[in-house]
Amino acid sequence: MNSETDLAPAVASILEAARTRAGGDEALDVDAQSLPDALERAEADGRVPVIAEVKPTSPTADGTREDDPVELAEAMVDGGATAISVLTEPSHFGGSPEALERVREAVDVPVLRKDFVVREAQLDVVDADLLLLIVRFVDDLETLIEAARERGFQPLVEVHDRAELETALEAGAEIIGVNNRDLAKLEVDLETFESVAPEAPEDVTLIAESGISSPADVRRMREAGADALLVGSAIMDHGAADSDVTENTRRLTQTESAPTAADGDSED
Repeated sequence: MNSETDLAPAVASILEAARTRAGGDEALDVDAQSLPDALERAEADGRVPVIAEVKPTSPTADGTREDDPVELAEAMVDGGATAISVLTEPSHFGGSPEALERVREAVDVPVLRKDFVVREAQLDVVDADLLLLIVRFVDDLETLIEAARERGFQPLVEVHDRAELETALEAGAEIIGVNNRDLAKLEVDLETFESVAPEAPEDVTLIAESGISSPADVRRMREAGADALLVGSAIMDHGAADSDVTENTRRLTQTESAPTAADGDSED
């Protein structure tokens, strides 16, 4: 794990809270839906594979959405989402394991648990199809990946640079997310994915995370090698509580079949 002096204050606060959060009482046994299979189905249907994120708020969001998580997830699936990510971190993102449990019962696509897991017991909080592990937050990544797979989870391992990608690959990661947001400054730069993606083996499922807000961004990440995109704020649109989540999702999942003129909304 990198030094906390390299983290933005908001991120350091998230990590500190994660360290004190309780885990489960016994190991889970998850019957997970395959994300790679879901991505293949989306491609066959002519949709851009998008993992749409139910995120009530965040340290970088403009506001908070109070919508029912199940209604949001269903709207995202109606808009073409290939999978759903649900924040379960309560202190900084307004999430909960209960919200994920309800969403997973309601939708027929893979569901990712988005949280900040730092030790094995924290794997055992709630069933999900995928579970996020952040290289920068974890001391023994290989052990956590193995422990997650033993429970049936598909680990999504998040990296930010080439060194972290190498760490993830050495630990056996098969699904890797490249976060375009710098955890030190909280700045977003899509060139992050473009610099890391060429170093990833072809057999790795590669997901571009953060900063994807327009059809132009979608095309850019796909051209750089993204097998899927993880999109939260652009779909949730925290600044407008009445924003149409279905339409926000559709405008990104239908990008590759849409005319280039649709890029007129790139100011998002």
